[in-house]
Amino acid sequence: MRPISRRQAIFGTGLAGAGALMAIDTARAGGSGGTGESPQLDERAPIDSARANDAAAPATGRVVTKGRLKQSVSRWCYQKIALPDLAAAVKDMGLTAIDLLKEDEWDALKPYGLLCSMAYAGGGTIADGLNDPKNHDAIVKGLEAGIPKAAKAGIPNVITFFGNRRGMDLQQGLDNCVTGLNRIKKAAEDAGVTVCLEVLNSKVDHKDYLGDRSAYGVQVVKAVGSPRVKVLFDIYHMQIMEGDLIRTIRDNHQWIAHYHTGGVPGRHELDETQEVNWRAVAAAIADTGFAGYMAHEFVPTREPLTSLREAVALCDV
Repeated sequence: MRPISRRQAIFGTGLAGAGALMAIDTARAGGSGGTGESPQLDERAPIDSARANDAAAPATGRVVTKGRLKQSVSRWCYQKIALPDLAAAVKDMGLTAIDLLKEDEWDALKPYGLLCSMAYAGGGTIADGLNDPKNHDAIVKGLEAGIPKAAKAGIPNVITFFGNRRGMDLQQGLDNCVTGLNRIKKAAEDAGVTVCLEVLNSKVDHKDYLGDRSAYGVQVVKAVGSPRVKVLFDIYHMQIMEGDLIRTIRDNHQWIAHYHTGGVPGRHELDETQEVNWRAVAAAIADTGFAGYMAHEFVPTREPLTSLREAVALCDV
């Protein structure tokens, strides 16, 4: 099964089956400043019809019983569920946060006692990020405006990106990212909000993305040298690019502020069809003393809230 990108999910045609849910690549394509990528229409990956037609009503009740690792869920994967309904379901499961929300969505969580664990706050786009100095003024302006708002809303993290390489030398890209982050780190430190630089795969989903290795991301944040500039370690993406997840997490956890999940291959459920031992990875993260969030960012092929409950239970270590 080919992976489904956020871009494919929003622009493709509808899937068969009442329980099928496809995602939107809204924010990953652009920050709250509205500078998103132009979507590229790709062939939609096929979905197993037996799983897609599983429309049984989701169970209810608390899933989290241990809670040693805080879990969240990415909004874009559940875009067809109204945000208040998703918030109610998330709270019912025992989660405390929803990931990747834009500013106009933050207040919707308040009635449920939830927070946004990672926000879009003007940090650029996947393709047009910090590696190109031409983008620095816009990104700095966006984050300088967005970070104080995030702090006021109790949001711990905001997202930013490396950008596409476009033939750029790796060292030049690294230096440019450090320069851009140095311009914003004081605002982040003053507000107590962490700017998270996401590593993504360039093999399957984001061709030409500069920051496609965890070591490269760590090298950038080390050079910036701020407790408020860290890596967003996407487990799905780094499994595709390099594997060796647990060792990498143990060796670099102090530079990581946030984690994302997603089944490999395909970015679907964290189940027996996937190659990652998710319970072991979750336990390894918790064992480092990690106090942030691991947000589920997979595209469900079955009844979406049931899939989410299963993932939460699996990673409740």
